[in-house]
Amino acid sequence: MTAEQRKPVSLALQGGGAHGAFTWGVLDRLLEDGRIDIAAISGTSAGAMNAVVAAGGLMQAGEDGARAALAAFWKAVSDAARLSPIQRNPIDVLLGNWSLDNSPGFRLFDGLSRVVSPYQFNPLNLNPLRDLLVDQVDFDLVRSCDRMKVFVSATNVETGRVTVFDRRRLTADMVMASACLPYIFQAVEIDGVPYWDGGYVGNPALFPLYPVRETADIVIVQINPVERPGTPDTAREILDRINEISFNSSLLAELRAIDFVHRLIESGQLTDNRYRYLHLHLIEDGAALNPLGASSKLNAEWAFLTHLRDLGRQAAGRWLDAHWRNLGRRSTVDIRAMFQGLRDGQAPPAAAG
Repeated sequence: MTAEQRKPVSLALQGGGAHGAFTWGVLDRLLEDGRIDIAAISGTSAGAMNAVVAAGGLMQAGEDGARAALAAFWKAVSDAARLSPIQRNPIDVLLGNWSLDNSPGFRLFDGLSRVVSPYQFNPLNLNPLRDLLVDQVDFDLVRSCDRMKVFVSATNVETGRVTVFDRRRLTADMVMASACLPYIFQAVEIDGVPYWDGGYVGNPALFPLYPVRETADIVIVQINPVERPGTPDTAREILDRINEISFNSSLLAELRAIDFVHRLIESGQLTDNRYRYLHLHLIEDGAALNPLGASSKLNAEWAFLTHLRDLGRQAAGRWLDAHWRNLGRRSTVDIRAMFQGLRDGQAPPAAAG
């Protein structure tokens, strides 16, 4: 397929710990397909890591280089976690349950994180993930990447606002800031400003993608469920659901804003040519991811990561089969119906056609 026949898209990648391996699978399938040009990526936390790894690999050896870099990164994550005290209970291993809820190491860590801050239990601020990121990613290549734009979101602790770091000044610390869960890691300081995980205010941030003129198509790779039926009744379930709601709130707010602008354009009240229709798309597999539970986001076993990768590849393949022809033409997610569905307790719908 010639470059003229390929279709450009922007990607918006959510964070979600080990569940980011699902996004690895999505990227792997899109890069393999040959019909997609990734014009820009906005990523948060694990989504930010996938973004910079892909950008560095793309500069080294094109799409195949990006795929190889992503595979090497996630394998390194798994290898680094092999000696972690947070491992699955043998019974869960036997039953094929990926959750860590019954892991003694996870229970101890979970309990400590509620009463002891990372400034107390990790005063030296050791973070092996940063060393792994520096080892796996050539940030000079990322900063020089002319194949796609990269945006990484973090939360300014002092103002509570989102900060977006773009590719041209990106550092490992900025990516670590995007992935800094405050009950696990000390805030990451950049130019004297403390930052926490970007998921609190942009998971992922869509607005950096609005000005990307190469495409009006934004593909959201969602790994955090918006809906979860039933009322949580244990302390762990309540906290997990609170985190899901807070980590999706900014995305839902941005989708509402996009729909509002679309309505103004349709009614003729907004004629400023700085505003345009955006075509929104969604790659997800809630049926497979939602039952996994929050604790599995800390499960970095290779078998689990490759399982998630395969789920992501399959989800991306289904999406390509169903919607590639609509890229550049229309949205495949009906935002208005989505919010109507959320009010009525229904699943978010795809656009018709």
